[in-house]
Amino acid sequence: MSGIKKAKPSLADKVVAVAHKWICRGYRVAQVVRIVGVSRSCYYYHIRYRRQRVNFGGRSIQGYSWNSRGRRISDEQIKEWLCEAIQGNCYNYGYVKLRVWLRRVYELVINKKKVYRLCKELELLKSQRRVKSRHPRRLAKKREITAPNQLWEIDVKYGYIAGEDRFFFIMSILDVYDRMVLDYHTGLSCAAAMLLIFYPGLLHAFP
Repeated sequence: MSGIKKAKPSLADKVVAVAHKWICRGYRVAQVVRIVGVSRSCYYYHIRYRRQRVNFGGRSIQGYSWNSRGRRISDEQIKEWLCEAIQGNCYNYGYVKLRVWLRRVYELVINKKKVYRLCKELELLKSQRRVKSRHPRRLAKKREITAPNQLWEIDVKYGYIAGEDRFFFIMSILDVYDRMVLDYHTGLSCAAAMLLIFYPGLLHAFP
């Protein structure tokens, strides 16, 4: 409805927004809230309630977790621990490592999905890096084989020698058309040099 005016943010909301901006950049919570003139409890209160949640169904958010001793820990306390961790030695941690840190330091029973949600609310999530594969995936070309000796393939198998605690290898060269074994090599090792030994003879035997 166009006639409804949105409520303007209060002075406290603006101050907390400024404090939250600098805290997310890595400055300590205690130092920032002292400079802007708000208490730490006031800061976390506004961080919790300034975002209006939209209910899409499903289980409601409890707002707390438990530690291994059966003590209930509020989400606000967990957020404070997360902020202090990011400002300390855990500045480069993602939400998975932060979950492990919470379990080790505070014995908190919490899953990584909740840690992800809390980090997202605090805007502490790191940008995901893109992993480039050194060996790009290549699919084999589809070939139509109509006669023998059009395409060969190499098949390598190995087995265990009981009593000697070692392996043996069988390298076979197959004709793709009729799966006939053209030649093979057996030994305690299987390297490319072995193929070069009998490959020239195959070219003369099967021109």
